[in-house]
Amino acid sequence: MNLLAKIKTIQIPPALRSRNYRLFFAGQGLSLIGSWMTQVATVWLVYNLSDSPWMLGVVGFTSQIPTLILLPFAGVLIDRWNRHRVIIATQILAMVQSLALAFLALTGVVNIWQIMVLSFFQGAINAFDAPARQAFVPELVEKKEDLANAIALNASMFNGARLIGPAIAGLLIATVGPSYCFLIDGLSYIAVIAGLLAMKIKARKIAATNTKPLQRLKEGFVYAFGFPPIRAILLLLALVSFAGMSHTVLVPIFATKVLQGDAQTLGFLMAASGVGAFGGAIYLISRKSVVGLGKWIAISPAIMGLGLIGFGLSHVLWLSLIMMLFVGFGFILQFAGGNTFLQTIVEDDKRGRVMSIYTMAFFGVTPFGNLVAGGLANYIGAPNTVIIGGIVCVLGSIVFTKQLPALKNIVRPLYQKMGLIPH
Repeated sequence: MNLLAKIKTIQIPPALRSRNYRLFFAGQGLSLIGSWMTQVATVWLVYNLSDSPWMLGVVGFTSQIPTLILLPFAGVLIDRWNRHRVIIATQILAMVQSLALAFLALTGVVNIWQIMVLSFFQGAINAFDAPARQAFVPELVEKKEDLANAIALNASMFNGARLIGPAIAGLLIATVGPSYCFLIDGLSYIAVIAGLLAMKIKARKIAATNTKPLQRLKEGFVYAFGFPPIRAILLLLALVSFAGMSHTVLVPIFATKVLQGDAQTLGFLMAASGVGAFGGAIYLISRKSVVGLGKWIAISPAIMGLGLIGFGLSHVLWLSLIMMLFVGFGFILQFAGGNTFLQTIVEDDKRGRVMSIYTMAFFGVTPFGNLVAGGLANYIGAPNTVIIGGIVCVLGSIVFTKQLPALKNIVRPLYQKMGLIPH
């Protein structure tokens, strides 16, 4: 078979056949690289300014606590608003935030409280942006059966950026300083905004209702937590976000104090997690259906937890990098797998509210994990803190696995109704 014939046999992922999704994918891909660069540069800058594990936890808390407070209300509004316009607005505000941080860092006047204020602002933006983007994806694909593929592609895009962004950030911080990471991030939003403006979105039918916002908020929570499969996935994600994701604010300590490295070491560690997550996302893209995803959602926290335990015990770079591969792989299987499942079964008029609760289970719970991890690391050290988080993730996986057969029986009639499995 010649090269041209081979190229013809390569199948384009189904979601990319939709023009609007292609524009979304390209723009977000560039912007997410910038966002990961900013995340790495921020934790490095905070640690350099404060030399305090506690302050890393405080800044992590500040950046995500607005998300916890605002997300439930954001979900209600997103079900009533034009999601396309909401995302354009959030991307413009995020660009302003990144460029403000770049200006402060480039002029040399940046300090901890300024970073905290701008992080708080970014957290407030994310409260509307994250659930709006999640709920917007079904509007981007032309065929409903392409939705699972679109969600998996989103995960691959997110983690491809997670691989590239930290690696570039590590090199930039080591050579010219963190300021340029913030500047590149701010400029990268231009690609996203251009892609969003170029889309042609059909008007979504929004049913008229006299229900008050607080009542609609209550309806969303009752719907999500009243259905056992959705409730189980939300609780598992919240547990992993609290106990497992706090390692991200402690990575600078491992890079410098445990592994005796520098900013480049930090970039490598974050990139290794991105490689693992990218691998998990590629696996999800290759799946034909959401059927059978439950067992991966069940074991993924255990994979992540064992990776965290190994990372906490390691004192050599090569072993730490391998452990971070497992951490990234396990987390993305759970996060993106759970997202795919929810987007498949949720009713469209409740999609914004359910996805806001799902986002809250991640972004909203993580700041408390950051705060606890920062405080614990001061007393028992960063390695022991990460090991404890890993053990909690493994225990969560065991509990969910025991519940899985009963959850499958509840979901089966829904899958039959959708034609995913035979009657």
